[in-house]
Amino acid sequence: MRQEGRRRVAGNTLAFLKNHAPFNKMKAEALQAFADKAQLVFHSAGSEIVGPEAGNVRFFYLIESGKVQARQAGEVTVTEYSILSLGVGESFPIGAVTAGRPSTNTYTAVDDVFCYQLPAEDFMQLMTSSPEFNLFCTQYIASLLDQSRCQLQLQFAQRANEQQTLNSPLVGIGSRSPVAVAPETPVRAALETMSAAKVGSLVIAGEDRKPVGVFTRSDLLDRVVLADLPHDAPISQAMSPAPFKLEEHATAYDAMLAMATHGIRHVLVTDAEGKLTGVVSERDLFALQRVGLRQIRQSIEGAHNVEALQQSAADVRQLSFNMLAQGVGAEQLTQFISALNDALTRRVIQLNLENHNFDGIEWAWLAFGSEGRDEQTFSTDQDNGIVYAVPDGLTVGELKTRFLAFALDVNKDLDRCGFPLCKGNIMASNPQWCLSLDEWKEQFSQWIRVPQPEALLNATIFFDFRPLFGKVELAEAMRRHLLAQTSSNPMFLRAMAHNALDVEPPLGKIRDFLTDLEPDHPGKIDLKKYGSRIFVDVARIYALATGVHNTNSVQRLRLASKRLSIRDDEVNAVLEGMDFIQFLRLQHQYLEGEPGTQGDNLINPDDLNELDRRILKESFRQARKLQTRLKLDYQVN
Repeated sequence: MRQEGRRRVAGNTLAFLKNHAPFNKMKAEALQAFADKAQLVFHSAGSEIVGPEAGNVRFFYLIESGKVQARQAGEVTVTEYSILSLGVGESFPIGAVTAGRPSTNTYTAVDDVFCYQLPAEDFMQLMTSSPEFNLFCTQYIASLLDQSRCQLQLQFAQRANEQQTLNSPLVGIGSRSPVAVAPETPVRAALETMSAAKVGSLVIAGEDRKPVGVFTRSDLLDRVVLADLPHDAPISQAMSPAPFKLEEHATAYDAMLAMATHGIRHVLVTDAEGKLTGVVSERDLFALQRVGLRQIRQSIEGAHNVEALQQSAADVRQLSFNMLAQGVGAEQLTQFISALNDALTRRVIQLNLENHNFDGIEWAWLAFGSEGRDEQTFSTDQDNGIVYAVPDGLTVGELKTRFLAFALDVNKDLDRCGFPLCKGNIMASNPQWCLSLDEWKEQFSQWIRVPQPEALLNATIFFDFRPLFGKVELAEAMRRHLLAQTSSNPMFLRAMAHNALDVEPPLGKIRDFLTDLEPDHPGKIDLKKYGSRIFVDVARIYALATGVHNTNSVQRLRLASKRLSIRDDEVNAVLEGMDFIQFLRLQHQYLEGEPGTQGDNLINPDDLNELDRRILKESFRQARKLQTRLKLDYQVN
């Protein structure tokens, strides 16, 4: 009798499921599994079905009859709704049962309700066995990602508006430490001060810090050189007296109007007592306005020296921030940053070629690492090298000496433009990475033949290369050699897989996140080391294994998954996870980085809102799934 009863209940369950999505698209075996494992449970009107206080969610619920109200717990908004009514055929709490955590909502029976209860472990099994059910749950997570992006973009947009509006007070604009000298300072000493500070103008101020004049480079010509003013004369004789001043509470618009009205390029900023506190230049006001891509490209291509490129580098950063505020995704944004940085690097190379002649020699400037993958964030240092062909009549040694001298100049200029010198000395000015084509091929072959730890580490950097300037065919020859070597050496790929599994996503068994993995940074997670790196490493291995020429990780995963017959929805979920982690890195680097310094990738998960914590955990789960597949494919224990 009991078995017959169960059979009838299961039959009724199947009939119910076939009338509701996504179950009506699922295969019979999956439906039967649900019917066999689920129990129909009664909840009286007004009773709480599940909530945050119940701990980690143990069941997936599907409403068979009645209505359920979902109400957000706490003050933090984690979804688009605060109260939501769910009816027959709807299910909950998908995100919580997927992530294995407590629900963020309280679910209450509005009237008498019957729900099918499926244990969490059977829910996870159903996600694995049923593509339709998996897609349904994955899309649910994707919708959460979209909501999170909207929150982040709103935050960025507010900050952008605060920073960029012409209504901003002058107290936050321009130089806050203007270079000033006393009126009696000799002209020569004043000029030396300007030269040492690398500025084009000086403020002349008394001991009370109240400005009495301004001296600029144009004054040097008219009032010193052409006027035959002695160098020991006081600077007060050469300055422009009675400089235009505005108090700190005045706006950028006031300064712009003053410049237009009086034909001046600088406005001095003072406090209420008239003491000097800053200087706002015409360029500072220009920077407040949205910088366009076209203007930046033009300024880069037309730059005649590194000083001009330094400003272009700052404009690239500002424009990237604007794009982040406008909702551009992490994938597109990192590619955009890389593209503009490429243009800037090419201009630095062109400027230095005016002093180094390589006519008749085939060579190329190579980008490695994140730049090689088109994945640069706001914080990036230099990873570059040179490849060249040795023409008849020259030796490798002769060419190397010439290219090293050239590369040293380029590396120094890139550093001046905001791309710090690589601490690991992975730069073209290092003889190790300034090689002929044959030497690069032999280097790659050696790493692949003997995959020692150092070789594997180098592979994670140097195998992600692309040419930025010069003879592209040389880099293509390197790529063909690399793919031929790796495809014929499965042991090397297995060693790379083993290396890629050394680091795991920081997911805790009891806590959501492990935050004690970095002894020097307790309480924090390195999003690069324990997040994006995992996706990048796996993408590289599958790309090498399947002969994918691309270096960008997203492109690698998409193309490799096609060749490995991996379902689109699985890949999309992985890419969503990677995209979110990259997005958090960009957000953190911009909002937390000090002006003029490189931001890091260390975040405290407790500082994230509930929605971001929830999606970060799901993103790490996607990284873990990717590693699990890698482990199975390469039989790594």
